[in-house]
Amino acid sequence: MMNVKLRSHIAGIFCAAVILAVSLPAQSQGYPNKPVRMIIPFGAGGSTDVLIRIVATKLPESLGEQVVIDNRTGAGGLIGTEIAAKSNPDGYTLLGTGTPHTIVPNLYKNAPFHAVKDFAPIMQIASQPYGLAVHPSLGVKSVKELIALAKKEPGKHNYASSGQGGAMHLFQALFVNMAGIDVVHVPYKGSGPVRSDLVGGQIKIGCLGLSSIMPHYRAKQLNIIAVTSAKRSPELPDVPSLAETLPGYDASLWSGLLAPRGTPAAAIERIHREVTKLLQTAEVRTAYQRLGTDVVATDPKAFAKFVQVENDKWGKIVRDLKLVVK
Repeated sequence: MMNVKLRSHIAGIFCAAVILAVSLPAQSQGYPNKPVRMIIPFGAGGSTDVLIRIVATKLPESLGEQVVIDNRTGAGGLIGTEIAAKSNPDGYTLLGTGTPHTIVPNLYKNAPFHAVKDFAPIMQIASQPYGLAVHPSLGVKSVKELIALAKKEPGKHNYASSGQGGAMHLFQALFVNMAGIDVVHVPYKGSGPVRSDLVGGQIKIGCLGLSSIMPHYRAKQLNIIAVTSAKRSPELPDVPSLAETLPGYDASLWSGLLAPRGTPAAAIERIHREVTKLLQTAEVRTAYQRLGTDVVATDPKAFAKFVQVENDKWGKIVRDLKLVVK
């Protein structure tokens, strides 16, 4: 009788253990144990995509599982970011994003997600200035010359962006506002087409991440007349910052990793640990350096504060420039 009761008790414990194992998140069983999806809410080849891919393509080596990059483009990053925000917070969906993450939600009164409240921060990866670039045929070689030309011919010239309300748009709208010039905004669908038309001369003015235009600058297909950071870029020491002409101007592209709010801490910690190791390797640091990009390896807490500050900053700029669209 005792043996029967003992066997029954053991069986009960076993069943409970099985149920518990099934109900526990994958992280407690050795995260990850299946492919991880990395949503990038921008087109392939754009600045944010390039910066995220540098680490995302190397993560499988240390995680032991595939990292599937999923470019979900549209609405300046709004579509892909919403998908990430509403994904299962189990650690198997990550968001590789950048500056537009804190810009785009501020453009809409009823944005489908909140840049801070709907995400668990993992880390900032990198930071790079944008380059204010012009096609050689425009005939200007400095910011002062561009401003003078625009004031001489108001409304005649235009600048391109990857879409209404994206970083590319906001960086240039801020420049136009501070310079007091009349230049027409031409929104494209993604940064790739902007880069192609800028290099081809169909558009004369554009502001893109250094990672995407440095090759064209080196090939003398474009002139970079300024960088958008407060200080000059070490990779382009002879190119002035916009702040040298327009004091107070400061806008840079950051890239980082987030997860849906509620993602287990174990998953956050594992991704943070492995990406931090990658950012310390000579191969990755050199790759970023060649793109005029600074490596920034923050912890989740510091990144959370950074995202909040960026959200507040761009929210104010959007309101000041009266760019809220809905």
